[in-house]
Amino acid sequence: MARNEKEAVDVVLVGAGIMSATLAVLLKELDPSLKLEIVELMESGAVESSNPWNNAGTGHAGLCELNYTPQATDGSIDITKAVLINSQFEVSKQFWSYLMDKGGLGSPRSFINPVPHLSFVRGAKDIDFLKKRFDALSAHHAFATMEYSEDRGTLSEWMPLMMPGRPEDEAIAATRVESGTDVNFGALTKELLNYLSTLDGAKVTYNQKVKGVERNGEGWSVEIQDTKQGGSRELSARFVFLGAGGGALPLLQMSGIPEGKGFGGFPVSGQWLRCDNPEVVAKHQAKVYSQAEVGAPPMSVPHLDTRVVDGKKSLLFGPYAGFSTKFLKNGSFLDLPLSVRPSNIGPMLAVARDNLDLTRYLVKEVMQSMEQRLDALRKFYPELDPADWRLEVAGQRVQIIKKDEKKGGILQFGTELVAAEDGTIAALLGASPGASVTVSIMLQLIERCFPEQVASAAWMSKLQEMFPAREKTLQDNAELYREISARCNQRLQLDEPVSA
Repeated sequence: MARNEKEAVDVVLVGAGIMSATLAVLLKELDPSLKLEIVELMESGAVESSNPWNNAGTGHAGLCELNYTPQATDGSIDITKAVLINSQFEVSKQFWSYLMDKGGLGSPRSFINPVPHLSFVRGAKDIDFLKKRFDALSAHHAFATMEYSEDRGTLSEWMPLMMPGRPEDEAIAATRVESGTDVNFGALTKELLNYLSTLDGAKVTYNQKVKGVERNGEGWSVEIQDTKQGGSRELSARFVFLGAGGGALPLLQMSGIPEGKGFGGFPVSGQWLRCDNPEVVAKHQAKVYSQAEVGAPPMSVPHLDTRVVDGKKSLLFGPYAGFSTKFLKNGSFLDLPLSVRPSNIGPMLAVARDNLDLTRYLVKEVMQSMEQRLDALRKFYPELDPADWRLEVAGQRVQIIKKDEKKGGILQFGTELVAAEDGTIAALLGASPGASVTVSIMLQLIERCFPEQVASAAWMSKLQEMFPAREKTLQDNAELYREISARCNQRLQLDEPVSA
């Protein structure tokens, strides 16, 4: 393509992961006349955090993740975050079901499978916490099917791989929600990108490196270099979405919007132990979460997961945290130092000062031997055979560092939507639970950046068609929650058993 060739579109989305793919499809469903393009640095979509081997803890619905239900000093359990994430996952299921009805997605088994979600604890203190958590959650209609047990016979049925070899006097307990899922967001992303390719005015281009993002009247000019064919071009757009995972922060800084000043990134890499031995895999049909170590980031909560990728089951255990200055798995070691700005160096130094536990934890994780990693797995699976497990490097996560009036800066886990005041550009920063609540996050973006269109009769009607109930309604209306959830489960074939 000729250098500096210019083209005008309505929307440019940077990064061909689950976030951009979801937003692009939502916008085209709301306004089929929109002209949009997704530009991706790699040779295909879903290479970074959306890749199934880079985001092991998928299918987050607040059912088993203990860090979503913190315990207050008075001993009470706050279930607010778990209920919110559960309702957001149900919103995601509504969108996928809507696309299934349209023929926009292939077989649901290609990206979502039923896998029970369990929380597992050891010792009197954690058992007391788990029981209180169960009492609090099971009283809410979204968690009414949750079961609790300390009975070893019951636990052997729930976790047949994890019980043999365990000391008889070990105090253990677990909760289970049978209706949990495993989601392959890489496969889902590719389904969405394929669907987009069938729509007029939608395009996905690869090997595209964004070199500049600048104001252009009421919109933006995006300078793009073709890394394979050479040459560059310029896209003019009324709206730009920076959905490049860990790479979104440098792009946000490139835009120069005041709302992006003060943000920094703390990259954390992950490693997993993976098992593909069919005999072992067949004995564990669950995602089992436990308590994180003191000082560990929420994304490092240990869990032993069933994964279903391309129709084949595997087990993953971890994560084991690591540190790299890259913002993307395929990024540069200069990503972190080049992200330092006068506006964010203060918050970044404050976070370094206030998170010594995290620093010590990361150093300890990086220095671990394979045997030490296996010892952590033995707390879940006492009779493991080391020959069945191999170490794999997962994707990069860039946790958010932001300004704080009291502390100077805080390390924020989760996701944050950063948008310009005029709504013409937005970036998504952060990580978990990310992919599982993508649809809710992208709906928030649409409401913030397209307020006039959202208020129109056409968009309101279409949104109601796609989403019969949003988060607040799902949280408050038990009957409607059960009705819509059952309908989605049927459409996504989640009420049918998955083959071994």
